[in-house]
Amino acid sequence: MLSPVPASLAQAAIGDALFVRSVSAPEYAPEWAEWLEELGFLAGEPVCVMAKGLPGADPLVVRIGQSTFALRRAEAECVAVTK
Repeated sequence: MLSPVPASLAQAAIGDALFVRSVSAPEYAPEWAEWLEELGFLAGEPVCVMAKGLPGADPLVVRIGQSTFALRRAEAECVAVTK
């Protein structure tokens, strides 16, 4: 059975092989979109959640390309993903 595609990186399960669909930013932090793109979160790039912090799954350890980052849940919510 196929698992549903999460809407954002924040909703992804640990180990899911995903691709960045797009990056957006909330109104209160418009600079986040450019910052995430500078880190390598570009459309088409493979991305995977490696681990989630406890409690509340914040922060997330995320692998994109050959780099690993810790993102706050709110930042990960800005990254739309697809399978």
